[in-house]
Amino acid sequence: MSIQPGDQIPAATLFEMTDDGPQGIDTGELFGGKTVVMFGIPGAFTPTCSAQHLPGFVGLADQFADKGVDEVMCFAVNDPFVMAAWAKDVGVNGKVRMVSDGNGELTTKMGLEFDVSAAGLGTRSDRFAMVVENGTVKSIDVEPPGEFEISSAEAQLSKL
Repeated sequence: MSIQPGDQIPAATLFEMTDDGPQGIDTGELFGGKTVVMFGIPGAFTPTCSAQHLPGFVGLADQFADKGVDEVMCFAVNDPFVMAAWAKDVGVNGKVRMVSDGNGELTTKMGLEFDVSAAGLGTRSDRFAMVVENGTVKSIDVEPPGEFEISSAEAQLSKL
């Protein structure tokens, strides 16, 4: 069963690119004491993720801040090098925090993984978006495979 509203974000170590290279960061630090909108994507540089999902959150980042969101976070089962390159390619410019779950640790603990090995992609994250307050999931929207609607930036902004 996947993570639900009222659940705590599980303990895990994620990674992000810094000026000194990949840096580990634990979920307690990522989510503690703040409101975060986190959206998960199946893969960096994939069509829907690159054309709609990430750019939508980048474009509305200021509106999320106006609604009291401390941070918007993009989450994927990709390595931090790929996440950094993708952020540069899309023009994130620090508006969205790019977080890597390269080993799928948090994805699996949240029950949001799916296997696309048949397509050569291994295990990936479902497409989702959640609002997290001080480490507690307030809302979560998981897309059915192949769909993109309820996890969009516009849909999440309308919930705040």
